[in-house]
Amino acid sequence: MKLVTAIIQPSMLIKVREALVSNEIIGLTVTQVNGYGRQTGQTKVYKGAEYRVDTLPKIKIECLVDDADLDFVVQTITSSVHTGNYGDGKIFVTNIEEIKRIRTGETGSDAI
Repeated sequence: MKLVTAIIQPSMLIKVREALVSNEIIGLTVTQVNGYGRQTGQTKVYKGAEYRVDTLPKIKIECLVDDADLDFVVQTITSSVHTGNYGDGKIFVTNIEEIKRIRTGETGSDAI
């Protein structure tokens, strides 16, 4: 099992969610986060004064998948958000050793 974590632009969330759900990938956790990478912030103007915003709003998506679905999920997220510009995001894949569904006691892939 793998945990796929993607940091993406907020405007891309609906597109990613629809692509995953239409391909029967269920179970998604979404968190609003702030951060920066190469897209190091923005200069904004408020009442005529410029100020710098060092972190930008992003969306963090987490999805637990079977090893067999990993490449498909990563490709689906990538193709949904790719624009070729700074700030498209990142995808992290983490190994999961064990999972247990609290309600039923199921473990492993049955608990996904």
